[in-house]
Amino acid sequence: MNTGARRFGSTRDPLLLLAIMILALWLLAALFAPWLALSPNQIDLPRILAPPDAGAWLGADDLGRPVLDRVLMGARTALAVGLGVVVVSALIGSLIGGVAALAGGLWDMLIVRLIDIFLAFPGILLAIALAGILGPGLGNLVIALAAVGWVGYARLARAQVLSLRSREHVLAARALGVGDGRILLRHLLPLAAAPLLVEATFGIAAAVISEAGLSFLGLGVQPPAASWGSMIRDGVGVLLVAPHLVLAPGMALLLVVLAVNRVGDAWRDRLDVRARLG
Repeated sequence: MNTGARRFGSTRDPLLLLAIMILALWLLAALFAPWLALSPNQIDLPRILAPPDAGAWLGADDLGRPVLDRVLMGARTALAVGLGVVVVSALIGSLIGGVAALAGGLWDMLIVRLIDIFLAFPGILLAIALAGILGPGLGNLVIALAAVGWVGYARLARAQVLSLRSREHVLAARALGVGDGRILLRHLLPLAAAPLLVEATFGIAAAVISEAGLSFLGLGVQPPAASWGSMIRDGVGVLLVAPHLVLAPGMALLLVVLAVNRVGDAWRDRLDVRARLG
């Protein structure tokens, strides 16, 4: 049976259920980590590079800090960056793309050329450059990633608005004298919300990977704050001696990204009418 015909969350798709469980654990860890009895920054020199044991389920890092506690706090960093980047990028990109499609003419051409210019540069390299200019930090990291992430939402919003602007209810609103701004916000973007939300789902996974990559390079959150990318960087130098320093945050990053992409695939298939009828 075509996977698009399966209902979202159906028990016939164990991978989807597993992905939802992983995302639920990620959200719980990110939301409740500050209230748990964690000590991610507590240095314990006698336990430097200690392997996993009953006292520390995922071992200790090069300063004797518990890896499990830092992985849980890193989940909070990843969630904050992922949601922050997606919200800012989606809002800016949707408005820019919607304005381009609704205005048409010279404005549409200029915005399309601007989008093409951004697409001509590798996104991660542009984000690295912006993060280097703005400096390290969570807020600057979100700004740098959002500055390159709005392009996809702008292209999608423009395409959706172009296909919707000739609908009868839009023409009726124009005939009644409703302004373009109100038409865009109340009649066009709400109808384009479904594909934009699907795009946002994949955007979360991309933002989490980008945050880890920039933190690995030292352009993300700064010590002693925990990030999966910086944890992997710190563990690379002792990989052969203490592989758990890389495996723990690496597996957390891998599982979260795979889970987000799997849920995004299921959501996209659910909204694809042609796939369900095929």
